[in-house]
Amino acid sequence: MFEMINVTSENVHTYGFFCMRSKPKEEGYQSKLQWLKERFKDGLSLKIIQEDGKQRGFIEYIPGEFTWRAVNAKKYMVIHCFWIAGKNKGKGFGSTLLNECIREAKAMNLSGVALVTSERGWLPNKTFFEKKGFRLVDQIAEFELMALDFNGEGTPRFYDWQETAKDYSDGITVFKSDQCPFIHDAVLNLNEAAEELDINVKVIELDHFEMAQQKSPTPFGVFTVVFEGRIISYHPQTKNKFVKLLQENKA
Repeated sequence: MFEMINVTSENVHTYGFFCMRSKPKEEGYQSKLQWLKERFKDGLSLKIIQEDGKQRGFIEYIPGEFTWRAVNAKKYMVIHCFWIAGKNKGKGFGSTLLNECIREAKAMNLSGVALVTSERGWLPNKTFFEKKGFRLVDQIAEFELMALDFNGEGTPRFYDWQETAKDYSDGITVFKSDQCPFIHDAVLNLNEAAEELDINVKVIELDHFEMAQQKSPTPFGVFTVVFEGRIISYHPQTKNKFVKLLQENKA
């Protein structure tokens, strides 16, 4: 048997937030924990599937007005994260989590549910959501905006972010937020790689949902690396992989 746990500010110290749960003292974990506590008041929901006392998957979503994805979806519920651990797929866990998100969105009289998908990085793949009735409503590069529409009001769209990266042509600019606990270590790895190659690094903290929505160079809204005006990554990497990536993109 499995249960769906509703994580709140009162019990988050007990259940965590699925990711990095074996490393609660790490700075990335603590930063995400603080970020979560501040987001609950904005209507953020975090549900964890637990089976036989072990966490099998989770979903994180928030009303679009307060989303930390670079999308204009104010009348929609926006899914930030959706993950079922590999061997636990096919047990109905994903459907259970998604159905709860849809139920809450309808209870709040929202127009639908939306999320950013991609076949690359840590974003969800669109296949599961297509089977649940979601449709593609916008696309830029490898990023897809999928939506399940309840009433045809206010179709969500990506913000026009493609020109943003071109404003940062000097060295490396990193856009980051604490929405993902793995970003802290990713920035450390990038800094070490840049130091090895003698490249300057500037870090821009996306510390408000409006910044994440409108200033992030990619819809991911959590982590983007811009090098000499070009987006080269939105995926956390090891130091050595960042070194290789920077060498490949150096003018």
